[in-house]
Amino acid sequence: MPGRPVVALVTDAIHPYSFGGREIRYHELYAHLTAHADVHVFTMRWWPGPRVRTEGGVTFHAISPLLPMYRNGVRSTWQALVFAVACLRLLRHRFDVLNVDQIPFLHLLPLRLVAALRRKPLIATWHEVWGPEYWRYSMPTGWRPAWWIERLAMRAPDRIIAVSPETARRLRAELGERAPITIAPNGVDLDGVGQAVPYEQRTDLVVVSRLMRHKGLDLLLAAIARLREGGRAITCRIIGDGPERDALREEAERLGIAHAVDFRHDVSEQKDVYSLVKAGRVFAFPSTREGFGIAVLEAIACGVPVVTTSARDNLAQHLVRRSRRGIVCDHTLDAFATALAAALDTPAAGPPDGALAEPWVGEYALDSIASHVVKAMLP
Repeated sequence: MPGRPVVALVTDAIHPYSFGGREIRYHELYAHLTAHADVHVFTMRWWPGPRVRTEGGVTFHAISPLLPMYRNGVRSTWQALVFAVACLRLLRHRFDVLNVDQIPFLHLLPLRLVAALRRKPLIATWHEVWGPEYWRYSMPTGWRPAWWIERLAMRAPDRIIAVSPETARRLRAELGERAPITIAPNGVDLDGVGQAVPYEQRTDLVVVSRLMRHKGLDLLLAAIARLREGGRAITCRIIGDGPERDALREEAERLGIAHAVDFRHDVSEQKDVYSLVKAGRVFAFPSTREGFGIAVLEAIACGVPVVTTSARDNLAQHLVRRSRRGIVCDHTLDAFATALAAALDTPAAGPPDGALAEPWVGEYALDSIASHVVKAMLP
């Protein structure tokens, strides 16, 4: 529409083809952005048919082929490189604001060039600082250049929108206290949470997670086996998909608990996620690295107590510490199994009718968070 700013959003993964916290964040932001601007999303070719399509007032552009985002359980260097080069295609497009999702870092460098040549602001949404320890783990022989690229990528944007105070703190540790960083956490659709009806098949433990190594789901399976060996007929539902799908199923078989673990890889609608979470007695979250932890916040909003660990890079623990029924334990098998047992032994205490289980969750109402993001993004 004439006179409206044009916002270019760059992200290699979009909902519903890929299901995760950052995909949901952008998906829920579209409706708020389209009220103020013309929105164009530049991504991989997730869909069949034409490279450009419009849906819900948003125009999607496939600027690169669809490539696997993970290799051997970690981010694919090849996919990151191809997507980064493809981002130079934005030189052919008109935009007033360029917003880029931080992951997987490398594309921020050509987009810095695009923004400079077009004389437009580059704004990055930053979910987490991976740091040298992550790169030593995922790229043992090349971690130093990878960490150097991440640090360089932090300096590429004109402004950064951090999804949590802890992520902002880690960014400022690298960029300095005067770095132009706005904090805008992920939001929760509280109306959707309130309308969700618990799934009819209940379970003791439930988790929503991308199936990746750092999510710690092997620890969860080991804890379930430990509790069942101790005489507890624990059941669990794992909601999500990812590169560790087959390995986790094989581990459940090896531990003799496959019959007690319900893997759900087919869930893509938020209303279904809320329904399945509400059907669990305890939300188990053994992740070792989270920039925010939207799944944890959603579980708390659903009235389900959360057990997580104090792993250094698990920033979701800060949300759990605010919850009156949350438990944060050491990231060990003994501690996690003990914490799960304690949470399951605590009598359920649901909220009054029509009230949030934890009133502070109202701070993360989707509408207000989205409005804050829009203000931070638009000129």
